[in-house]
Amino acid sequence: MSIAAAFIVLVFSYSLISRKLASTLITAPILFTAAGALMLLFPEASRELSLDRKALLLIAEVGLVMTLFTDASHISRRALQDNHSLPVRLLSAGMLLTILLGAVAAMACFTDLSWWEAGILAAILAPTDAGLGQVIVNSPQVPARIRQALNVEAGLNDGLAVPFLMLFIALTAAIEEGAGTRGVLARFLLEQIGYGTAIGLAIGLAGGLLMGLAQRRQWMTPELGQLGVVAMPLLCILAAEGSGASMFIAAFVSGLAAQVGFPKVGRHSVEFTEGWGQLFNFFVFFLFGLLFARSWHDFTPAIMLYALLSLTVVRMLPVSVAVAGIGLSRASVLFLGWFGPRGLASIVLGLVYLEQQPNLPGETTIRLAVMATVLMSIVAHGLSAKPGIERYARSNEALPPDAPEHAAVVVPATH
Repeated sequence: MSIAAAFIVLVFSYSLISRKLASTLITAPILFTAAGALMLLFPEASRELSLDRKALLLIAEVGLVMTLFTDASHISRRALQDNHSLPVRLLSAGMLLTILLGAVAAMACFTDLSWWEAGILAAILAPTDAGLGQVIVNSPQVPARIRQALNVEAGLNDGLAVPFLMLFIALTAAIEEGAGTRGVLARFLLEQIGYGTAIGLAIGLAGGLLMGLAQRRQWMTPELGQLGVVAMPLLCILAAEGSGASMFIAAFVSGLAAQVGFPKVGRHSVEFTEGWGQLFNFFVFFLFGLLFARSWHDFTPAIMLYALLSLTVVRMLPVSVAVAGIGLSRASVLFLGWFGPRGLASIVLGLVYLEQQPNLPGETTIRLAVMATVLMSIVAHGLSAKPGIERYARSNEALPPDAPEHAAVVVPATH
């Protein structure tokens, strides 16, 4: 059975029983990952995966570009401010410490990685996944402040992780080729970040202003307005390809900039991606399951140890440092620390890394560590979500009414 045929049949079958499964511990990522792993039983699927590697990478890259644009477009400055800077703490100190601690843990677990390669691994695994944490951010049992902090963090940290990943890849490649790191750093800042930011600003500002004008003049129907929003990140891909810039940075900046002229861009992008974006997410997890099944016998104790550290110490310690001093209960800090699942962004960033620099000495270690961490996260966070919510809700019952967890959160009207 071909990969495409099996995936389409699975999507149809899942749609029939999705409400039934919603009341169980079996999440969509668990189901599609397991189904992808079972595809190893069909030898032609493995051969098809090898033949269509370029096409699959293209799908993954386009999907990540759309995700970055959507995430940036529907996270407003007001959403950050109204939550008393909790998301800002997680996205600044929390994320920087996560990358640093992730690299330190990689150097402690693996003897075949350089510091820059350890940084690559840490950057790939730094973003959290809003899809895997959907049960959390949608649960009324979780205080709104905590839910929104996790949602905003997951929406922005994938875009913030991209520059770190691209920088570490460029520096590692330069060292392998014997080139000077100073020149590589300057070229990276100019091309990847500089050109990418300029492209994102130009497309986002121009596109947002034109769409805002069209809406005010009532030239645009809501349905085709969604397609206009989707066209902006696609334009970022074309412009970035022609200039050597990062399409991911361009798309992320474009999503932020488009809000200037078209504040409702987030609503339009979310409406489109709730359908097609879900399909992409399912496909990535399905593909991940197949890739895992081909490599599971290569997992070593060191790989599994790093995966465990990545989901616990590497995530929880930076979170506890980032939120120190704002009065959250111990249960809230543990909840924020544990529910930082690794999923879609880490899978796609891993694929991008493998395509750009497939021959680095630590490639195998990085690939296996990413796969082990994501797989452990899919299972552990999926199975612990509902029990974790219930236990956390019971602990919150003892909190006073003026506890920081109960602080009011205003959701921007554009969502």
